[in-house]
Amino acid sequence: MSRAVTVGVPASTSNLGAGFDCVGVAVERWINVRATLDDGVRGFAIARHGTLAPLTIDPADDRLAAGFRAACRRARRELPAGVAFDATSNIPVGRGLGSSASATLAGALAANALLGLGLTERSVAIACAEVEGHPDNVVPSLFGGARLALKGADGSLLVAPLHVHESLALVFAIPDFAVETVHARAVLPPTVPHATATRAAALGAALVQGLATANEGLLASALSDVLHVPFRRGLIAGYDAVTRAARRGGAFGATLSGSGSTILAIAPAESAENVAAQMVSAWEALRVSAEPLVNPPRVAGATVNVAATAQHVSPAPRAREVSART
Repeated sequence: MSRAVTVGVPASTSNLGAGFDCVGVAVERWINVRATLDDGVRGFAIARHGTLAPLTIDPADDRLAAGFRAACRRARRELPAGVAFDATSNIPVGRGLGSSASATLAGALAANALLGLGLTERSVAIACAEVEGHPDNVVPSLFGGARLALKGADGSLLVAPLHVHESLALVFAIPDFAVETVHARAVLPPTVPHATATRAAALGAALVQGLATANEGLLASALSDVLHVPFRRGLIAGYDAVTRAARRGGAFGATLSGSGSTILAIAPAESAENVAAQMVSAWEALRVSAEPLVNPPRVAGATVNVAATAQHVSPAPRAREVSART
């Protein structure tokens, strides 16, 4: 057990078009949290900075607290009397960059280290995915890079690394308005026709192979999702204009990052800056301010720092992984 721990967790983008609720990539934005066991606190106390500063959520309802509780529940350990968080983030909230998953994961990792719970990375991922309702943001934020995450035939969590060709870049245009995930989920239909499901399966395969090979046709098809984007695009002012601008700038295609409002393009690396500029300009023409972000080739996963000694999350066995490379 430690009295204080510092955790860093990256942002994430999920879905990437056809990879609905199962594909995610770590993004170079971070939440950094210092957590301490504090006898002067009853329950949870949170000092928020950066993009978290405007939040007025009761600390007990914050995702940091939710993740902390989830880890304790997973380890069958009682909550401590008081926990204080000091959290700084540059992950935009409500923009489809996994801010809630990153906070949930930060809370769970803090609990694991502070209380010596001994949870493996797999157990931490499962605990946080249960809070989030799906693993596609939690898993890349935990492990880093691009990941496929789904339930196996036996119900266990499967995590597979996805290869992203070195010539590709993920480009984001982050607008100044948010979309609530709950609202974005509510617009989805409970069922889709069999023909739509068949098309979605083909596009999911196209996404994985397109990312691995930088195949323009496969990526363009995979980014034209049929399961969620058609129902959510109406929530994003300027969606059509910004995605057209991305293609005009040289991208293979563009789609929602998560459930939005951020729009993600996949482009040749040499075109990335132009794609970003074109996307931002398209939004500005609609009087929407937007921030560009070109993601590095690979963003590392979460880190934990105890007693000033940085270490990866856990030396314990990872979630069961299968190769996604051919």
